[in-house]
Amino acid sequence: MAGQPIRVVIADDEPLIRAGIRMILISDPEIEVVGEAADGRAAVEAARAHAADVVLLDIQMPVLDGLSALPELRRAAPAARVIVLTTFGERENVLRALEHGGAGFLLKDTAPAELIRAVRAAAAGDAYLSPAATRHVVERLATGREAARSEQARMRVAALSDKERDVLAVLGEGLSNADAGRRLHMSEATVKTYVSRILAKLDCENRVQAALLARDAGL
Repeated sequence: MAGQPIRVVIADDEPLIRAGIRMILISDPEIEVVGEAADGRAAVEAARAHAADVVLLDIQMPVLDGLSALPELRRAAPAARVIVLTTFGERENVLRALEHGGAGFLLKDTAPAELIRAVRAAAAGDAYLSPAATRHVVERLATGREAARSEQARMRVAALSDKERDVLAVLGEGLSNADAGRRLHMSEATVKTYVSRILAKLDCENRVQAALLARDAGL
């Protein structure tokens, strides 16, 4: 695409928003606004008709909202990179946009220079997320890792008997053998026996590891 302007389609149901975005983009001599659309269906057609390199796509639009239009855009104009541009910064919008093939996510209060950077980055094949969107993605990844760890812990704990799970649960609270015995109406020696059995079954080296596993498993 060297020497050729970046061809952009702006899709937003508010004419003033489209006009403002157009003014920002055409201030860069290497960007050309080749089309506009006021709804998601028209955005798909405009991207295909104008061979857009980048589509700036609002979420809240009539006929077909932006998130629903995104997969259709990816099919109709596979070369176009889609940046979701919206006032709604909720995490699920960010995640759905990325899952459907969006190349970026910006809020409408984005600074003009950042908007231009995002269009350039998308045209170059890079993803571009606003700082707020980046935070949401990082949170989701962290949540995903935590969910995977919890699922693994639950699978390991499933090998225990009901009574062993009861003992593991009190280990998770940090109780001593004596305190655990009083809680569970067992002798201290019996608790100690259960603890040794639990550590062996769960392949834990010590009580601390077992307590962490209990927490991850939600006991």
